[in-house]
Amino acid sequence: MKTQNNQLPTGGSRAVRLDSFGGPEVLDVREVPAPQAGPGQLRVRVTAAGLNPMDWVITADADAAARFGLSLPAGFGTDYAGVVDQVGDGVRSFAPGDRVFGGALSRAVADFVVIEPAGGTAANEVHHTPDGVDDRTAATLTIAGRTASAALATVVPGPDDTVLIGGAAGGVGVFAVQLARIAGARVIGTGSATSADYLRDLGAEPVAYGDGLADRVRALAPGGVTAAIDLYGVETVHVARELGVPDDRICTVAAQVDGVPSAYAPNAAPGALEEIARLVETGRLRVPVAASFPVDQIRRATELQAGRHVQGKIVIDL
Repeated sequence: MKTQNNQLPTGGSRAVRLDSFGGPEVLDVREVPAPQAGPGQLRVRVTAAGLNPMDWVITADADAAARFGLSLPAGFGTDYAGVVDQVGDGVRSFAPGDRVFGGALSRAVADFVVIEPAGGTAANEVHHTPDGVDDRTAATLTIAGRTASAALATVVPGPDDTVLIGGAAGGVGVFAVQLARIAGARVIGTGSATSADYLRDLGAEPVAYGDGLADRVRALAPGGVTAAIDLYGVETVHVARELGVPDDRICTVAAQVDGVPSAYAPNAAPGALEEIARLVETGRLRVPVAASFPVDQIRRATELQAGRHVQGKIVIDL
């Protein structure tokens, strides 16, 4: 096994763990044995971990956890960035000292994660971090970037489209709005009144969600809406249908509606995440970090994330 500085690390490490399902109150920072990379694996010294709504959703109760193959005791968080510090036999594309980012399902908020590079899914993946992307930003890309890419691939927006994006100010919305604009589409994004300037800064035309949404969208786009992505629930789906958008050009992420396709992070096309990282590196796509917290404030950070009113991403520093 190759290690950075050619030395095996000794001692323990920190990891966020939970022994029962529930809210932020069940999360604790524990001293745990440092995991070791085996054959075909590498170990990452995590420097930053990005939070997503799915992190607390899948640890809220046993049924949700079971859908993702999780059981107690469990870790927390999926998005990570850091530096490779161990490489097991058979791993050829990574070496100690490489900066990397990726996904480690429900175990990313820890000093170390062990990854199988051949895994290739958001639950177990690793990518080289471009030189122009800092670790905090890299730690926000995997779940939200994959999800947005999959949603955009479902509705395929282009220069002739006006796309309505529901929940556009959230973590996935950051990516969805900008990817649609890069594709040449006009974007109308729903959000609260306080998110209007934020949405404009991303490139969307803001519109308040709630009663009367269809009329407000009609006023903004008298020529019609041609595609829609609902990142929050089903309000945008119903409004898009009312505005005449066909079901095959509507996409959901956080809910299911008969006849309407859904998009999930694992459905993103091969290479989608690397392309998003390149867009970030070249400045064509920005990822606002709304707040960062040290790992010992994981409960506070998760409470903020669970409030669903964060404009941008929340990152845990390790």
